[in-house]
Amino acid sequence: MRKKRILFTGGGTAGHVIVNLALIPVFQKEGWEIDYIGSINGIERKLIADLDGVQYYPVSTGKLRRYMSKENLKDPFKVMKGTMQAWRIIGKRKPSVIFSKGGFVSVPVLLASKLRGVPAIIHESDYTPGLANKLAIPFAKKVLATFPETMQYLPEKKSEYVGAVIREELFEGSKEKGLQLCGFTGRKPVLLIMGGSGGAQKINDAVRESLDDLLPVFNIIHICGAGKMDTSINKGGYKQFEYINEELNDVFAATDLVISRAGANAIFEFAALRIPMLLIPLSKGASRGDQIINAKSFVEKGYAHVLEEENLNKGTLVKEVLQLKVDAAKIKENQQSYESGKSRDKVVRIIKELAKK
Repeated sequence: MRKKRILFTGGGTAGHVIVNLALIPVFQKEGWEIDYIGSINGIERKLIADLDGVQYYPVSTGKLRRYMSKENLKDPFKVMKGTMQAWRIIGKRKPSVIFSKGGFVSVPVLLASKLRGVPAIIHESDYTPGLANKLAIPFAKKVLATFPETMQYLPEKKSEYVGAVIREELFEGSKEKGLQLCGFTGRKPVLLIMGGSGGAQKINDAVRESLDDLLPVFNIIHICGAGKMDTSINKGGYKQFEYINEELNDVFAATDLVISRAGANAIFEFAALRIPMLLIPLSKGASRGDQIINAKSFVEKGYAHVLEEENLNKGTLVKEVLQLKVDAAKIKENQQSYESGKSRDKVVRIIKELAKK
């Protein structure tokens, strides 16, 4: 009897991989064989490389830019090349089902899945579908939404609201280990700063300018992004990292408040962990505006405060962080209404049903 096999895809940012990382262990425990198609140099390659028993296949992909660039002329050919590569991989590995988390690499994979007749599922994390998912949705059998409001933007007959899929290991962190990792005593509340998987220079700069005002109140963990640490800063209670992977659950366990971008996966994780958040979404000029909409939704639910990037400076950051501290108890109370546990089980069930068909 042939083993059950699932192929995952998604990449470009950590947000397009995190849900896959939450689902892969479930299928591993049940004996499924697992393959992953990602980009050649994307962050997903490093994240998946750390997993035992998952075969990674890199393919060509275009960037699908929304702005004018000479590179746009090359993108269709890159997507065509990636589609042929994915078509060959799917033909060789013969998965029963494909699960896509989005990102540029998912477009050739979903097109190839359609050509091969392999059913594919798309999971959309943001309030409104991203460009890659918009292009890939016609090739999918099923589209899953994280926000209930997203359903209005999706084809009704093949879409379903499932909620956010949260990595189980995030609930297993140790506050003591998180404090020990940073050399903190636990006498002050811990403020975590995360600018997304690539870091955020404007947030980094504002935080560093505000250290003299914030450090009397908080111990600060600053995840800066690759190459964005400032080694000239040597202040007690301030700990910098380029990136944290294995110890992230411990860091979250030690965190009292967080400053973050407003990528959907991250903010749902903070809500599930009951961490009050100050969201600084990517500006409209630097993105399609999805983070602004995500943040607005969380503010309306009482899960977070928001500070627009255009208004970000030393004074506004300090003011908003101190106000977040004042409102933290009320925000944590509001976050109690968010239940994350059922979403992963629902997604697993949908994947298995489609695999049988």
